Amino acid sequence: MKVAVLGAGYAGLTLARRLERKLPAGVEIVLVNDSPAHLVQHELHRVVRRPSLADGITVELAAVLDRAVVREAVVTDVDHEARTVELESGASIGYDVGAVCLGAETAFYGLPGVEEHGTPLKRLPDAARIREDFLRLLGSGGPDGPDGSGRSSGWRGRVVVGGAGLSGVQVAGELAALAREEGSREAIEVVLLEQAGSVAPNFPENFQAAVRAELDDSGIEVRTGTAVERATAETIVLAGGEELGYGQFVWTGGIRGPDALGGERPTVGNALQLDDRTFVVGDAARVVDADGAAVPASAAAAIREARTVAESIAGIVEHELATGRDGAGGERGERCRGGRTSGEDVFGPRPEPFRFDAPGWLVSVGDGAVAQVGPSVVRGTAAKALKTSVGAGYLGLVGAIRNAADLVNEELAADDRADG
Repeated sequence: MKVAVLGAGYAGLTLARRLERKLPAGVEIVLVNDSPAHLVQHELHRVVRRPSLADGITVELAAVLDRAVVREAVVTDVDHEARTVELESGASIGYDVGAVCLGAETAFYGLPGVEEHGTPLKRLPDAARIREDFLRLLGSGGPDGPDGSGRSSGWRGRVVVGGAGLSGVQVAGELAALAREEGSREAIEVVLLEQAGSVAPNFPENFQAAVRAELDDSGIEVRTGTAVERATAETIVLAGGEELGYGQFVWTGGIRGPDALGGERPTVGNALQLDDRTFVVGDAARVVDADGAAVPASAAAAIREARTVAESIAGIVEHELATGRDGAGGERGERCRGGRTSGEDVFGPRPEPFRFDAPGWLVSVGDGAVAQVGPSVVRGTAAKALKTSVGAGYLGLVGAIRNAADLVNEELAADDRADG
């Protein structure tokens, strides 16, 4: 019997590790990922300012998995009715039970010029490019800059970040802090645009207010209720016609589904299923939980969804092995509508219902941070300590102990630099 996990982000890695413990040794677990490593996505923004952190947030899959077979490949299509996965190489993989954990990609919404000129922040090369472009921008100012005043001329010294969700807030904070560290804060204007009426939209109001206060304290200009219409190499045109010149443009304005799902994020209920043998977990789907609430696309949700799906898959595998349907040939009849076969028991195990209980929210803004735990929102040292402990705790949870230690050490070193 074969269980396929597609993608090794928060959902995929958590699920694969859980299945290793829950499934019998004779069940094959295949983890398909486009890289041999897992990226700690919620720390990616920090690489913009601290390139040395890249190794600390990159976890080799082989080091944290016991028996799952890692196949490095790009998934191009998932046929859940046929239970097959198509790969970029032209090869295909069949499965008996599968989980699509491919995450989400940056959405550009067809806005002219935005994808061409705006740099996303999804992978390590994106962080490296943002840093390089920013340092190049700083080089256009200073005593030897265009006007000799230590300030880049007009729009050339403006960095625009489109989208004030948590990713946009964090990258804007890192860029403002990097400018301060380089002694060029006065030479750079960081502008954060958000179409909604507040930063961190869809989060609690007291959390939004605290995030806005951190941004203001960092000297970042925040413009809410501001939609981007199109972009050129030097100008962003806003809805209403205003033109905003820029020297650097970063785009964190939304997400879409993975290419393997046609760019869509299918809506799934609390069973987290595309059909009775194919699950979709994490940002790849729009999830409505057992309470009827929309689940936010986040690492916390992806990890918790994966835990629930691990229980569901374990129940399916146990049932099929107990009834002789082991996927190795035998009693799998012709495929019926919905992916069910004529040999399967319609009274098989029910999937575990998923209910999301938000553990709280964390966001960093340069050297500052905001944390919400329950109804309470905190800023400053307490929030920073909590964010560091959560990041290190996650790495420890997936078995990356050395990475966790590196993360904590880097945070302590950053505090020393900030104090100095």
